Amino acid sequence: MENILNKAIESIQHSETAFTKFITANDVGATGAHQSGFHLHKSAWRLFFEAPCEKGYNKDKFVTIKWQDDFETTSRFIYYGTSTRDEYRLTRFGRGFPYLQDEHIGDLLVIVKKKEAYYEAFVLNSDEEIEVFLAALNISAANINGIIPKQSEQTGEEKLLNYFLAFISGLKVNFPSTTDLASAARYCYNSVYGTTNNHIKSDPDKILLNWLNTEYQLFKELENNRYSKRIQTPFATVEELVETANSILNRRKSRAGKSLEHHLNEVFITFELVFETQTVTEDNKKPDFLFPGASAYVASEYNEEKLVMLASKTTCKDRWRQVINEADRIKTKHLFTLQQGISRNQLEEMYKYGIRLVVPRSHVNSFPADFRERILTLNSFINYVQQKQQ
Repeated sequence: MENILNKAIESIQHSETAFTKFITANDVGATGAHQSGFHLHKSAWRLFFEAPCEKGYNKDKFVTIKWQDDFETTSRFIYYGTSTRDEYRLTRFGRGFPYLQDEHIGDLLVIVKKKEAYYEAFVLNSDEEIEVFLAALNISAANINGIIPKQSEQTGEEKLLNYFLAFISGLKVNFPSTTDLASAARYCYNSVYGTTNNHIKSDPDKILLNWLNTEYQLFKELENNRYSKRIQTPFATVEELVETANSILNRRKSRAGKSLEHHLNEVFITFELVFETQTVTEDNKKPDFLFPGASAYVASEYNEEKLVMLASKTTCKDRWRQVINEADRIKTKHLFTLQQGISRNQLEEMYKYGIRLVVPRSHVNSFPADFRERILTLNSFINYVQQKQQ
C-alpha cells in the first residue's frame, strides 16, 4: 500500500484541486439511510462545477475516476437541491465496487481532479498511511472533509496571521517544542477571537477543534518561513534532498502526534479536573491521562469506580488495541480520537474489550446510528469525570 500512498501524495502535488474525507457509516449505508454513494462536503463543488449550486435545483455531472491507480468508473457527481435536500454526492460505481462496504468505514478517501471530467481517487486504510499522508501535505486531522489547500495558499484571517508572524519573528530557536507551539497557537486564537475560560467551558468540543486548526496554520507559516530560502537553493545531492524531506516529514508527524494531547490537557486544566499525564501503570504502560492520578491508582483502598483513564489518538482504526492494557484497574478505557467513522464490526470489538470512544461533538454523526448514544463528546466526558471527582 506504500505505493498507493505515494501515488496519492504525488497526484495531489500535481493537481489544482483535491478533496479528502473519512468514509462514514452513512456513505456505505450502515445508518439505514436510503441515499447512495459518498456524501461530500459543500466545498466539494470546486472539484466538479464552476460555481456553488443553488438551492431549489438538482445538478449533475458524469466523470471518469481512476481508483487506486488500477480501475476506472464512470460516476456521477450530483447536487440535490430540491425539497428539503441540500447536499452533494458522488454515486454510480458499478457492480463489485469495493469501497462502499462496512470494512472501509473510517478509511480516508482522496479525490483529485486531473483534468476536465477525469479524476483520480485513492483510499487509505491504516493509521500509519493516514498519518504520513496528513504530514506529507501538512493537513490538519481536525480539518479533514473538504478541499485540500494548496501549500502556497495563506490560511486564516489577517489578524491571526499577524499574530503568527509576531510569534515566529520572536523565536530564538529554529522550531519550538510541540508544547510551546501548541501554547502559542492557543494564545494566538484566544487573543484574536477573545476566547475566555467561559467560552471554553461552554463549548470545549468546538474550541478544541479551533485550537487544533490554528496550530496547523501556525506550523504551516513557520515551515514556510524556515524553509523559504532553502527550497530556493538547488540540492547538491539526492541524499541531501531526501535528508531534508525526511526531516520535514518527521517534524510534522511529531507535532501532529502530540498536538491533540497538549490541547486536551489545557481543556482539562480549564475545567479544574484533577489528573496526571503519562503516569506509569502496569508493565511500564503510560496512559495519556489518568484521573485523578498515579497515587490514587496504586492505592488499593482507593475506589476503582472513581478512576478514569483517557487515551488520545488522532486516528484509531488500528491503534485502539494499544489502549486495552494501559490500566488494568480501570475496566472501561476511554479513547479520544479525531477519527470520523468506524465500522460497526470494529466498534463492537472495541466495546467488547471495554474501549469507549470520545469524539468532538461534530464528529458523532459520522458513526453508525445505533452506536452514537454510547459515544461521548468531549463535554460529556468532562461531565463524567466531574461526577467521579465529586
